Amino acid sequence: MHEAAGQALADSRSFAPLRMTTLFHNDNSFRLTTLFRTTVLLLFLGACLLPLLSCSQAPDPNTLVMIIESSPTNLDPRVGIDAWSERIDALMFDDLLDRDEHLNVTPALAERWEVPDPLTYIFHIRHGVKFHDGRALTSRDVKWTFDSMLQGKIRTTRAAAYRYVDHVEAPDAYTIAFRMKEPFSTLLWNLSDGAMGIVPYGTLTEMTTHPVGSGPFRFVSAEQDKEVIVERNEDYWGEKPHVPRVRFVVVPDTTTRALELRKGSADIASNALTSDMVLALEKEPNLQVERAPGTVFSYLAFNLRDPILRDVRVRQALAYAIDRRPMIQYLWRGFARPADSILPPQSWAYDGEVPKYEFDPERARQILDAAGYPPKNGVRFHLVMKTSTEETTRLMVAVLQQQLRGVGIVLDIRVFEPATFMADVVSGAYQMYSLRWIGGNEDPDIFEYVFHSDKFPPHGANRSFYVNPRIDALIKEGRTETDPGRRKAVYGEIQTILATDLPYINLWFLDNVLVHTRRVRNITLNPSGNCDFLKTAEISTQ
Repeated sequence: MHEAAGQALADSRSFAPLRMTTLFHNDNSFRLTTLFRTTVLLLFLGACLLPLLSCSQAPDPNTLVMIIESSPTNLDPRVGIDAWSERIDALMFDDLLDRDEHLNVTPALAERWEVPDPLTYIFHIRHGVKFHDGRALTSRDVKWTFDSMLQGKIRTTRAAAYRYVDHVEAPDAYTIAFRMKEPFSTLLWNLSDGAMGIVPYGTLTEMTTHPVGSGPFRFVSAEQDKEVIVERNEDYWGEKPHVPRVRFVVVPDTTTRALELRKGSADIASNALTSDMVLALEKEPNLQVERAPGTVFSYLAFNLRDPILRDVRVRQALAYAIDRRPMIQYLWRGFARPADSILPPQSWAYDGEVPKYEFDPERARQILDAAGYPPKNGVRFHLVMKTSTEETTRLMVAVLQQQLRGVGIVLDIRVFEPATFMADVVSGAYQMYSLRWIGGNEDPDIFEYVFHSDKFPPHGANRSFYVNPRIDALIKEGRTETDPGRRKAVYGEIQTILATDLPYINLWFLDNVLVHTRRVRNITLNPSGNCDFLKTAEISTQ
């Protein structure tokens, strides 16, 4: 479960709100600004490319080169929780279950499972699966994977996801049973698709430096801040990858990523380029852009302990005063969709029939008047938003500043380096902030972590200090309910209440955007934005 500002956590250079505000006085200047940005980018890429073309080498026909922004921190699937650890682990390790395009769980290592009672989950493991070192995978390995976390043999924060597991049993070589302390319907999700890969029996910290799984790719080598190399598992029990080898190359600088793709020294970059760069590279004859709806969720959060923001009418007025359309169109260049819930539309639990706040500044003014905040010399009150200076975020808060000024609210911007920013958010030393959920919002268990009154920091991510007894009761009901239809209804009611109470303003879901050379074919993106497409990708020899 990741929460991050994505690229929004950047350095702490000074912020000039008046200058930025003038750029977005109307849509025409918004268009001119983004056109200027794109033109400069194209000229820059063209100029940088000239000295590179002469030294380009023919790509290896057996190796696909994928750009990543940073090295994985730990390739032991029980330990690594950063995005690239999880994505690469998911290629090398199998989970008990998988997920489909609607984020429903499906068979994987477990061919089938049953829930004879709310406290028992029994899984039947497929025969003939082997680890990369040739050992057979059995229920003993599954039991060890979870016991090593639950019993503290491995130090990891991932154990919290299995807090309701009492113990794990292996009655025979191909049957595994989870005995629960209390009903926990999210267990199936926490056993699926990158949530917990199965490791061999007895393995401890050695998995960090030389991971051994049973997945479609096997580990070859890794060098910190440089690369990770995996190769096809020729003995894989499922459909074997078509690509013999994948080299993940660490390229921290965004412009350098674009140049590596353009000169052909790299094949793929996924969600690693700015929207302007994607549009520029889309014009390159040797490159192709794949785009699909994603689940990365951007939001605006409020501190409900604040004297102004604790009034739900103020939060609703803010929602009516914010127009997401120009930000999606010009900042994200259309690579995003408006969000009506923290859950993505792909989720089985998503409910789009909730209260919505279309841009209506006049209604915002009326609500603020009724809430006791009439304008005085054109100003109703000041709010402070803490943020970073990454370009997209800097432009977004400038637009917010302009839009809120239109209803009499002065938005003051305070910029901090990442550690200070997050420390203030966690401690509640803020009025407003914006972050993104990456992956953690794909299952309705997110409601407990973010909105339950027991989950104030440091026990969870209820950083808005939101309290609603009805939400608390529904969260418990959804967690313990095993009937899918009833669970969906419960989570639908939660989404309706949250859309009325507005501890968050839902902003948008970012698309998954992948740029690749045309020698790479058969790429299919999934909502989570992981690297599953490498399992089916092919390298053209023509």
